[in-house]
Order: sequence, then C-alpha cells, then structure tokens
Amino acid sequence: MANFSYDDVSSYTLDDADEAALLAAQDECTFIWSNREGWPVGVIMSYVWHEGAFWLSVSSLRVRVAAVLRDPRVSVCVTSRGTEIRASQTVTYKGHCEVFSDAETKAWFLPALAERLRPGNPTAQAQFVALNDTENRRVLKVTPVQRIGFDGRKMAQATKAARE
Repeated sequence: MANFSYDDVSSYTLDDADEAALLAAQDECTFIWSNREGWPVGVIMSYVWHEGAFWLSVSSLRVRVAAVLRDPRVSVCVTSRGTEIRASQTVTYKGHCEVFSDAETKAWFLPALAERLRPGNPTAQAQFVALNDTENRRVLKVTPVQRIGFDGRKMAQATKAARE
C-alpha cells in the first residue's frame, strides 16, 4: 500500500447503468444555487428525472426562484443513502435551471411527482396534487451540462487490492 492513497478518486466514477439505477431509486436531491451575494445555498428537494433533466417543485415565494431567474447556473447532488442501493454512490451535476409556471407543465409534473412520492396510493397522490396545484407553484427544470459520479464499490475494490 506504499503508493496507494485516496488523493485521486477520479477512477472510481459511476457507470451509466449504475447512475440510471441511482436516479430511479432515489427521490431526493440537494439543489444548490447562488444567492445575491454569490454564496452557494442548498436544500433537499424531491425530484422526477425525466428526459435527461431534473424536475422539481417549489413555491414562487421561496428565494431560490428569484435566485435562479437571476443566475440559472445550479448544481444537483444525488446520493444512494436512504435507498435500497447498498453501495455508496453519488452523482453531482452542474446544470442550467429553467422556471415554469404554465398549467401544461404542472399538469404532467405534479401527478408524476405525486406518484414518485406516494406510490400505489391514488388518494394520497390526488391530495398531494391538490395541495401543490396553486398559483404560486413553479416547476424547476435542471438540464445537466456536466456530471461527477462516484462509486464506493470501486474504491473498496481498489483498497482491497492495495492491501493484498
């Protein structure tokens, strides 16, 4: 193990199939934007991964809406924690955020989010949609432009091999 270290973890990237499984298994991400002073700020949000983009729901009363209208550069981080995926996996995306308030976007997105968060419970899904389908409801679409993936299984295998 003399030459082995964790200084460079770039070879432990997340493969495409594992990334797809992670995005399907997890329903929460950390959404990160910059405030007026340029500080990064993040919150945990539920999401739907659809057609190569993250779709999220937020009230226009939240400061992140004005922030992304001012500067649409954001980041989204997803981790395997809390899912049935046993491996430590993460993926972080840099992306551009668009804000939608139209009825057509809300009409497909809110039921999709309700299904994701309340699977198999049509009554809870309908209540979720009713509570969120308001005049102030906005839908954020984050289109990734760069990704950084990490697969802890690869790191564990490399560590094991270095010990042998």
